[in-house]
This record gives sequence, C-alpha cells and structure tokens, in this order.
Amino acid sequence: MVYIFKNFFITWKQILKGDKWYYAWLGFLSIFIVLGIAAYVQQVNRGMIETAMRDQVSWGFYISNFTFLVGVAAAAVYLVVPAYVYNFKPIKEIVLFGELLAVTAIIMCILFILVDMGRPERVWHLLPIVGAMNFPRSLLAWDVIVLNGYLAINLIISFYVLYRTAHDKEYNMQIIKPLIIISIPWAISIHTVTAFLYNGLPSRPFWNAAVLAPRFIASALCSGPALMLIIFQIIRKVSRIDIDNRAIHKIGELIAYAMGVNLFLFAAEFFKEFYSGSVHLAPMKYLYFGLHGHANLVPWMWPALLFNITAFFLFLLPKTREHPFGLNLACILVITGVYIEKGMGLIVPGFIPGTLGEIYEYTPTMLEKVITVGIWAGGAMIYTFLLKFAMPIHTGELRFVSEASEKTE
Repeated sequence: MVYIFKNFFITWKQILKGDKWYYAWLGFLSIFIVLGIAAYVQQVNRGMIETAMRDQVSWGFYISNFTFLVGVAAAAVYLVVPAYVYNFKPIKEIVLFGELLAVTAIIMCILFILVDMGRPERVWHLLPIVGAMNFPRSLLAWDVIVLNGYLAINLIISFYVLYRTAHDKEYNMQIIKPLIIISIPWAISIHTVTAFLYNGLPSRPFWNAAVLAPRFIASALCSGPALMLIIFQIIRKVSRIDIDNRAIHKIGELIAYAMGVNLFLFAAEFFKEFYSGSVHLAPMKYLYFGLHGHANLVPWMWPALLFNITAFFLFLLPKTREHPFGLNLACILVITGVYIEKGMGLIVPGFIPGTLGEIYEYTPTMLEKVITVGIWAGGAMIYTFLLKFAMPIHTGELRFVSEASEKTE
C-alpha cells in the first residue's frame, strides 16, 4: 500500500512540475474551464431554453463537436496499424501519444453528450443492470458500448505500456496484441455506429444516404491525423522526444489518400442530390445556396470545401507535405474544413426543412459557445497531464522503483 501511495505522489509531482510557461498554459486553460462550468450550471438551472436548440432543430453545436471528436478518436488507428501490425519503427515511437489523444477525445465526446442532455441526472437509464439499455435494439445503446469500449481499450494499452516502461521492463506484445487487433475494427465501428444514429432517422432525408458512414470514416482519417501532426511537432519542440520526419511525412501521405476518398464521396453525394433534383435536395441546397432566403451556413460551407480541396493537393504533393510550412498549412486547412463540414454542416441541415416544412435557422448562443470552449479547454488540460506523465517515462527520465526492490532495501 505504501508503494502504491508513493508512486501516486511521484506521478502527481511529475504532472504538476513545470516552468512558468507550463503554469501559464494551465492557468489559461483553467479560465475557460471555469467559465464553461459556470455556463453549464446556468444551463442546468434554467433549462435547454438557454440554448438555441428548439423542437425544429433539436441537435446543435454540442452534437456537432461530438461528431467531429469521434473522428479524432478513431484516427488513432492510423498509427496503430503501421506501428503494431507492420512494425514501422518511426511511428511505433509515437503511437502511444496517438492513443492518449484517442482517450482524451472519447472523454470529450462523453462530455458533449452530457451537456446536450436536458436532464443529465437521468443518464443512469442508459446503463446496464440499473437501467434499460434496450440492447441490441437501440442504436444509442450500441453507441454507448462502442465509445466506452474504445476508451477502455486505449486506456488499457496505453497504461500497460507506460507501466512496463516505467519499471524498466519490455512490454509483452502477446498480452496486448488481442486488444490491438480488436482496436482496429473498433475504431471504425465508433464512427460507423455514430453515422448509423443519423441514418436511422427516416424523416431526415439528408442523413438517409448509404454513403454517410464511409464519408464519416474518410473524413475522420483526414482531420484526426492532421491534429496529431500538429501535436507531434509541438511535442518535438517542447521535449527531448525525437520524432522522426519519416513518421510525420508518412502520416501526411496517408491523409492525402483519405482526403481523396472523402472528396470523391462528397462529389458523388453532391451529384446525386443536384442531378436528380428530388424533394430531398432541399437540405443540400440550404447548405450551399440557401433556401427561401435562409442562408446562414452558406458563407461557411464554401470556404470549408475550398479548404479541403487545397489541403488535398498540399498533402498529395511530396514537395509541400514534406515542407514544414506546407504541411502545417494543410493540417490547419483540413482540420478547419472537416470541422465545419462534419459539424454544423452535417447536423443542422438534417433538420431543414422540418417535417412540417418549417425552416428554423439555428445559430448557437453565447452560452453554448462558452460551454463548448470549456470542454475543449478541459480536453486540452487532460491531454497535457497525460503527456506530462508519459513523456518522461518515454525518454527514461522517470522510473518507478519496483515493489520487490523496495522490500529488499
């Protein structure tokens, strides 16, 4: 027991230790976290009327962010496959940081679902045994299982590797190999099930497309790895960890392929909607050209499309993706483009026009924006703490004395 407490305090000491820039970063994030909590308390006290969501548009900014972050979590598979399956050493050195990002993204996904609930205290109804999950009939139950299962898989793999490394021992691949193999289809499943949640609503024609799930996966394999590339470069700057350029460039190349598939699927959907000219064209028309004078999202969607196309060519050409400026510009463009397209550009038009033909233009309130920024700040702090603990173990600066050694002393 003394051994456990001792290592616990060593861990917290390592997490809280840092220079003035580290504390400034934590202070900066803390401001937004506190503001987000205060805004959420206001939302709970006064109800969902404080948001811009109504019966006509019942999902908004929170679910938009949830959808984007599911993709960020699923993107860890882009590192797992070359690292563990093909034993590509440059990526194997950094796969741990991608898995920790997946853990953080899933925690943020769960937080966005909670703040979207009008009565969060009733979430226990979804839990097995104490509640009624209605599994396997309910797609929401499937989503609960795949999200929490993926969180558990990445936590077990990450902390097993860290535990063994912290005690100067090689981790046993035979122990974690089954989890690694399972994590690959599981990463695809978390995005597929999320897409099926939208597919399963027959009164929303914008989401009733067989191409929706493949588009979800393709866009996830663009934005998630792009975010990882920016993070890896920051890690390389602020720590002693040497991240091989071959890993960075290989991930950039893989993003180019996923980006090509994503744009092709978008073009196929765009053609189907506009060439057929059916009544189901209305949501797509609202997105890109406006509908009966309503055009809130039009100024956002065209830049998002331009960003995605530009990023595709930047990633596709070796000269630009292997140049720091071209690589980072492409990453920023694809993250922004997919965030707009897969967030508000996916959720809101699904409700427009409504089942009665009504058009309600949803724009998130300041309260929704503050809560959202608070969750992103909370996620950034969680990931910062995880990195602060994992990086010195990875470099060999932090080691725990084993219980057996302690007893012999």
